[in-house]
Amino acid sequence: MAEKSPPPKRANRAVQLGDMLGNTLDPALRRRGFASRDLIANWASIAPTPYDTVSAPDKLVWPRRDRPDPEGAVLYLRCREGQALALTHEAPAITAAVNRYFGYLLVSRVKLSPNPLTTSEPNAPIATRALPPEKAAQLAQAVSNIEDEDLRAALEKLGRGVLGKKVTLS
Repeated sequence: MAEKSPPPKRANRAVQLGDMLGNTLDPALRRRGFASRDLIANWASIAPTPYDTVSAPDKLVWPRRDRPDPEGAVLYLRCREGQALALTHEAPAITAAVNRYFGYLLVSRVKLSPNPLTTSEPNAPIATRALPPEKAAQLAQAVSNIEDEDLRAALEKLGRGVLGKKVTLS
């Protein structure tokens, strides 16, 4: 009796997007001095506030191997215009934050990259549509008994957003 061979492995299996892109990006990241994408992918949680949003890692420059003293790499950061002075001043704190995140001496210094950080600006808030008079009156009546002005204004803003999306208030 012939043995059954195992079913063939599927070549079209589902793969996570991060795994697929990571394999594509790894050679480019290695040319920039990054052994993995951890520093770039987790920059928002590594860098101290506000530098997590106004800067991004550009490249790591490792010291030559023939040096007797082990020292970390130089991290070059891109930053938004107007943030270079503050970033230079806070370089020791950023260095400490990176090394603390990884748990070993990865970065010895932080320098600024000559290339600026060009990211898209945060999306502008979406304007809500003007409410029909009957819905505006219904909303005003619903929040009229709230005494705190700030809370009333916040609830009215929330109500305008909800009612502006064609959801009925019950």
